[in-house]
Amino acid sequence: MRFAFETPQEHTTWADVLALWRAADEIDVFESGWLYDHLVPVLGDASGPCLEGWTALAALAQATARLRLGILVTGTHFRHPAVLAKMVTTVDIVSGGRLELGLGAGWNREEADSYGIQLGDPLARSKRLEETCAVLTGLLSQESFSFTGTHYRLTDARHEPKGPQDPYPPICIGGAGERSTLRTAARYARHWNFGEDDPGEFARKRDVLFAHCRALGRDPADITLSAHVRLGPGYRPGSTGRPDALRSRLRALAEEGLGLAVIQLLPPYAPETVSALADALQPLR
Repeated sequence: MRFAFETPQEHTTWADVLALWRAADEIDVFESGWLYDHLVPVLGDASGPCLEGWTALAALAQATARLRLGILVTGTHFRHPAVLAKMVTTVDIVSGGRLELGLGAGWNREEADSYGIQLGDPLARSKRLEETCAVLTGLLSQESFSFTGTHYRLTDARHEPKGPQDPYPPICIGGAGERSTLRTAARYARHWNFGEDDPGEFARKRDVLFAHCRALGRDPADITLSAHVRLGPGYRPGSTGRPDALRSRLRALAEEGLGLAVIQLLPPYAPETVSALADALQPLR
């Protein structure tokens, strides 16, 4: 099993996020680090502070040397895919080819409505995600690209420079919608992320994803399977009994095919948090 961490950039400071990521960059237990894509906190008091994900990720790309890094996941309703393509390439270049491209359909209606951003119904969100994948993969890999869809239209659009990863950064699609999102993941993703850590539900969604893969003629083994494993605020794995409980949960997910465990931390963030977490995870490597 491989391990990653996520630090939602809410109710925290840049200095604390930076210190934790720099510490994690020195710990080979973690293969990747992730932020989220929200304009307001969604895990705590919504009136609190929240740093923007992609600009913070660009800074972390410059501040780290080893970790792969990404947004888990980018809300496709926030940005036109042509703009997002430029962001993707820029961060991939800055990071020296360490970017993972996380994408999702979006879900927080209250957040979107408060800013006047159109989220749409589930069908519209799913269609926009699929079109975003088509536009991104076209722009990031072709000399010029045209596209006509429900949400986006491009005519002989160019995208230069191309990034260091050929043909583009690995796409991670987060979500569990059985008819559309998982079908889009089967078509475009090299990594699928499940937002919960219940082994039974993970296995059920995995089977749906694999059925879509087979229908499209794709080998399901080509897709890395990951899940969020959530820890409490200020988690210290040395607390009595907690490392064993964490390892037990991860083993149960591994039995269902989990390849990458994304450990979601919550503030306050401190370098010793990832050090202690790495010690707790070491027996599972």
